Amino acid sequence: MPDALAKRLIFGTLVLLVVIVLSLPTIVVLGASFTAGNIIAFPPEGFSLKWYEKIALAADLRNAFGRSLLVALVCTLIALPAGTLAGLAFAKYRLRFTTVLQTYLLLPFTVPLIGSGIALMLVFGQMRLLGQVWPVGLAACIINLPFMIWAVSSSALGLDPDLEWAAQSCGAPPVSTFLYVTLPAVMPGVISGGLLMFILALNEFLVSLLLTDARTVTLPVQIYNSIRSIITPDLAAVSVVFIAAAAFFVFVLDRLVGLDIFLKSK
Repeated sequence: MPDALAKRLIFGTLVLLVVIVLSLPTIVVLGASFTAGNIIAFPPEGFSLKWYEKIALAADLRNAFGRSLLVALVCTLIALPAGTLAGLAFAKYRLRFTTVLQTYLLLPFTVPLIGSGIALMLVFGQMRLLGQVWPVGLAACIINLPFMIWAVSSSALGLDPDLEWAAQSCGAPPVSTFLYVTLPAVMPGVISGGLLMFILALNEFLVSLLLTDARTVTLPVQIYNSIRSIITPDLAAVSVVFIAAAAFFVFVLDRLVGLDIFLKSK
């Protein structure tokens, strides 16, 4: 067997194994959500859509999902302007305290989320904001903003400065140059970063657990509270809905900017 063919075979086998391992949890949850039985099981006991009907009629789940959407919306609306301007600043200018800023960008990987969540809980508690929904979106933005900054700065590094200079030499004011030259050039990073922030905030659990109460729980917290007693197939159905929502956002991302641009921005 030629070396090139052997390498392709080994590489293809490893990729296939990785895909199977990563797909197994989704397959199990998907199958369990369609069971006709009353307990979660895989393989499922028959086929039924009754658990999807149950979650569609459950007011508590609908309200929790609506609060999760509000959290994601608040997070994204804050992250878009803040992350875009910060990403452009990182890419185009020499900033003071560069080491401190770069350390901040590493915080999502270096600081345990429980530590960030407790710190935000203490801050919002002093401000008497605990128990409200919108501070959860703000907290999710604070924690995940480096991802938005990375996405925009990666796109800004490919921006030809001659385009901005040409616009300015033609008499365009700075605001017009930003709106009609700079912003369209980095729009793939803005879109990919914004969608990533939305997805991360929609699925945020630990910060939501610390900042909400029984009246304002988000959907991940609602699911957690439910599985503490018994795991029923309706929770698997909720998980499938979350997976479908994430797949939809990935599809939108691919159609808008392309997954290759999104992956390069990371």
